[in-house]
Amino acid sequence: MTDRALPRYPVYIPSKGRLKMCFTVHCLIKDGVPFYLVVEKEEFEAYSKEYGAKSGVTMLVLPESNQGIVYLRNWIKDHAMTLGVERHWQLDDNIRHFGRRWHGKRIRCDAGIALKVCEDFTDRYENIGVSGLNYYMFVPDRTHINPIQINCHVYSCNLYRSDAFRFRGHNNEDTDYCLQVIASGECTVLLNTFLIQKIKTMLVPGGNTAQNYQGDGRLNMARVLERRWPGVVSVERRFQRPQHVIGKQWMNFDTPLKLKPGIDLANLPPEEYGMELKAVDKVRSPRVRDYVDAWDKEHGKKPS
Repeated sequence: MTDRALPRYPVYIPSKGRLKMCFTVHCLIKDGVPFYLVVEKEEFEAYSKEYGAKSGVTMLVLPESNQGIVYLRNWIKDHAMTLGVERHWQLDDNIRHFGRRWHGKRIRCDAGIALKVCEDFTDRYENIGVSGLNYYMFVPDRTHINPIQINCHVYSCNLYRSDAFRFRGHNNEDTDYCLQVIASGECTVLLNTFLIQKIKTMLVPGGNTAQNYQGDGRLNMARVLERRWPGVVSVERRFQRPQHVIGKQWMNFDTPLKLKPGIDLANLPPEEYGMELKAVDKVRSPRVRDYVDAWDKEHGKKPS
């Protein structure tokens, strides 16, 4: 690629207590994606020394300290509205890299491409309240899965409407937000064609780990969501810990996507966003070698 594909909507990465483990920052810097790094004022100096002089990083400081994730997310929404943008990204700070699912195989790709594809898809419809990218672990290789999921949870890499809906409570704000969107008659969309490789919750110190997950924190979080959404959310014990569960209840939400006037999906031109499949090292796996050869054949190239 000569010119990188970049998202047109602003990207925000909130981070707390992860100065040396802010994986998403490193990923976006490597891929040339500009973003806002949102930190608390007590950590601003340290984060500035670590990242402030690096290309693509703009620092933002929260006016109030230790107000929790809901305050932070709503502050970002307000900041996006001052910019006059219809949508904006909020990315967790523990994303290692982005990937594309091609012929059933998860392959790394530029973050900017993954975000831009999601934007282009979302902007074709008039009733998407939030969209985003699924996790690597939920889309295994060589399994059949729809390219998108509608009216489900969207976590960690989210494209939000800037002027609609607010985060509420103190915990499980992302689940509650998705339920607000669906209950209002709009849709949530999760892309399975582009993915994020994210560190599992609680494996990286900092963030909300100490504040929310210690002691009975998980149980209290789940109970609050259950009371807010009776009949939709229940609390069960999974993986030796309390967990809020929606499960099959998602299937009861059946609002369809509504195309904007003038959008004709059948006549959209094919678009690869400049992507090419390249072997960055010697390919030892016959299966992966077949992927590379298939790409070369599909695009009229000699096998590498």
